[in-house]
Amino acid sequence: MLTSAEQLMGGGATSRSAQLSLTDPKVCRSYIAGTCPHDLFTNTKQDLGPCPKVHPEPLKNEYEAMPENERKKYGFEYDYMRDLQKYIDDCNRRIDAAQRRLEKTPDEIRQTNVLLKSISDLNSSISNGLFEVEILGEMGEVGRAYDEFFRVRQATQAKAERERELKELSDTSGPSGHQKLQVCDVCGAYLSRLDNDRRLADHFYGKMHLGYAQMRKTYDAFPKEMKGRQRAPMSMGGGPGGDDDGGRPADGGWGRGPRGPRSGGGGGGGGGFRGGRGGRGGYRGGW
Repeated sequence: MLTSAEQLMGGGATSRSAQLSLTDPKVCRSYIAGTCPHDLFTNTKQDLGPCPKVHPEPLKNEYEAMPENERKKYGFEYDYMRDLQKYIDDCNRRIDAAQRRLEKTPDEIRQTNVLLKSISDLNSSISNGLFEVEILGEMGEVGRAYDEFFRVRQATQAKAERERELKELSDTSGPSGHQKLQVCDVCGAYLSRLDNDRRLADHFYGKMHLGYAQMRKTYDAFPKEMKGRQRAPMSMGGGPGGDDDGGRPADGGWGRGPRGPRSGGGGGGGGGFRGGRGGRGGYRGGW
């Protein structure tokens, strides 16, 4: 039995960890096979709280010391991959929701369409008017040509005014408006195009951004054929997130993976700004 001093020194936890085996359902398989997501976001907005599973370092060392073919028998990589996919999918849904919040409202879309139609109609009037002025000039109808030219000038001024209104609407529409907000396509944070280099560096090298960048890079590194197979049968007990289904998805497979690679290389800052959905980590929508 442990003395009071041993309990204060954590002897009880050490003793319990020593009694666990790799296949014990209380062991966090993400921690054993890689990095537990709960450890990536401590003290950030995405703090997941303490992991419900145990993180025994001796078992992690034991697992890492095994030959690769022996580690495969446990199937922990499948549990780890599923755990990563869960949090990456959650992040992707937040990114989509954040992007929708930056889009124009129905009224702003209506105003844009009205202005675009007005500009198109004025363009036609200007073109037809200039053609009419040319014809009247050839016919010697100087007075009528001058009157038509005056109408062309008015249409040109009106067109310039509509174009100015359209630009102002584009610059100020949506909640992004004056701030020029964009969504980071790695972690889903809002950032401004007006941020200076220091603030951008603070984001890209921040704990939350680097945590999701590491998640995405690790997930993308799993072989494609591994993402399409079920876990190895030897992997028993609950998954790393505390599931009691043996860790298998309900459909027996892996389903759809996250949307393409989002983080560019390593634990770096996520590499710049995206102009589209197929690029590497950064701001969605480009600059």
